[in-house]
Amino acid sequence: MGMIRNTALAAAGILALSACTTNPYTGERQASKAATYGGGAAAVCALVGAIESGKRARNAALGCGIVGAGVGAYMDVQEAKLREQLQGTGVQVVREGDNLRLVMPGNITFETDAYNLRSSFYPVLNSVGEVLAKYADTTLRVSGHTDSTGSRSYNQTLSKQRAGSVADYLATRGVDRSRMMVEGLGPDQPIADNASTAGRSQNRRVELYILPKSA
Repeated sequence: MGMIRNTALAAAGILALSACTTNPYTGERQASKAATYGGGAAAVCALVGAIESGKRARNAALGCGIVGAGVGAYMDVQEAKLREQLQGTGVQVVREGDNLRLVMPGNITFETDAYNLRSSFYPVLNSVGEVLAKYADTTLRVSGHTDSTGSRSYNQTLSKQRAGSVADYLATRGVDRSRMMVEGLGPDQPIADNASTAGRSQNRRVELYILPKSA
């Protein structure tokens, strides 16, 4: 068993080195994107069975399978878990290539004309935070939006405050605040007609973008 372990570790070291590239500007060795998500990671993970045993090995192999399959598969798993957790909550999960976008309508997220989160929305954000904390190899952009009613400066401030409230709460659920960028876009990116009550309701929202980290 010791010989198998040593051989596996040595092979893993060779594979890790081969998956690195040299930065032409700094001369430093660094992991390539392929090492993080691609074949190099899959090959290293394939050695887990030689080191671990039983249930622990199976769990590790499942995790490695996700990593080795690529960025798309990593995001697929998050998408599936988010859709499962958010079913029936009113939060939309939108897939855009390898990115995910959560659309949180203002009427279920905040009190009217305020940026305080509704207490009834806490369980929803708890579910979102659980997934985001587990799949940490992403960056997050939290964008607040309003309808066109009222002054631009007021809407700009309110939209950023609402986005900040979502980000701050997620941070209390184990999501690293440094992963999150907060922005207020006011009425500048409507998704419906502001001339109607229904349209304005759709435009009042917070969107959470889940983006794979760059190499």
